[in-house]
Amino acid sequence: MEPRRPVIALRALRTTIAGSLPKPAWLAPPKQLWAPWLLDGALLEEGRRDAVRLALADQESAGIDIVTDGEQTRRHFVTTFIECLEGVDFQHKRTVRIRNRYDADVPVVVGPVVRSRPVFVDDMRFLRAQTQKPVKFTLPGPMTMVDTLYDNHYRSREKLAREFAAILNREARELESAGANVIQFDEPAFNVYIDEVKAWGIEVLEAAAAGLKCPTAVHICYGYGIKANIDWKKTLGSQWRQYEQTFPLLANSKIGQVSLECANSKVPLDLLALLKGKDVLVGAIDVATEEIETPAQVAAVIRGAMKFVPPEKLYPCTNCGMVPLPRPVALGKLKALAAGAAIVRGELGG
Repeated sequence: MEPRRPVIALRALRTTIAGSLPKPAWLAPPKQLWAPWLLDGALLEEGRRDAVRLALADQESAGIDIVTDGEQTRRHFVTTFIECLEGVDFQHKRTVRIRNRYDADVPVVVGPVVRSRPVFVDDMRFLRAQTQKPVKFTLPGPMTMVDTLYDNHYRSREKLAREFAAILNREARELESAGANVIQFDEPAFNVYIDEVKAWGIEVLEAAAAGLKCPTAVHICYGYGIKANIDWKKTLGSQWRQYEQTFPLLANSKIGQVSLECANSKVPLDLLALLKGKDVLVGAIDVATEEIETPAQVAAVIRGAMKFVPPEKLYPCTNCGMVPLPRPVALGKLKALAAGAAIVRGELGG
């Protein structure tokens, strides 16, 4: 028997987040990507579950409408999923350039990639039991998974991506059965490898989402608020127009929602018009600064987006995950996001 799944209320400007939130300092060192766990064994399992409860409490107290687990059970949004697959060697890592931006030591694909068991399904069941709110569950996208590995087996980014898409699809279907209201695939690589997005990226993304009855989303941003990403953004000029090439492809895809970066960015807002017919998760919170937005600043971003997206299709969101931020800052940003959406919702009479 499937768990009862809350219905997403039909009101304008429902808020959500891109995915991750900072972990408690007793679980992992703060302000780090790939931060090591500070607990192990049964204590680690208990600690991760407690962290999920805290992440939910923060979102619910702030007034977020569609919540996530804050990715509290994962060290990293990509590699934690890959750790659970066969055919990947984590002992003999290789250094690769990720997103053409920074070097990282990553695992190596040494044989056929196989998902022999569910990865996050138990986490989804736990999350579903903890909240009456609609839940979004995030997964890494196939292209971004490929870009976070060294492939010594398939020797083809497309072939490996297609294998990952089949694996992700099996996982996503089970997450939906466990109670997920929305399944989101994180594809920051779509802003970098645009020729591959056109050649096979959209098709492979659709394969990952095939057969799902719940809404499906793709998150495409300009990265976490880390130095390598901030430095890269400085090279992109006075206007960031990467979305101009990918949005028309997504508009014609079977993916229902697109999550994107807007707050304090140089993305021309008129590009949102290229997503006609899609739900747009507009980034109204800048994750690259510890300055907490005012509700008025959030409302201004939302109003700007409404010039190109009808309010019933607009979901105020964060630009990206907030795991590198201090927890009090992230909580302040959650509250500002909800308050800013409430301001504009009030102006609409809803």
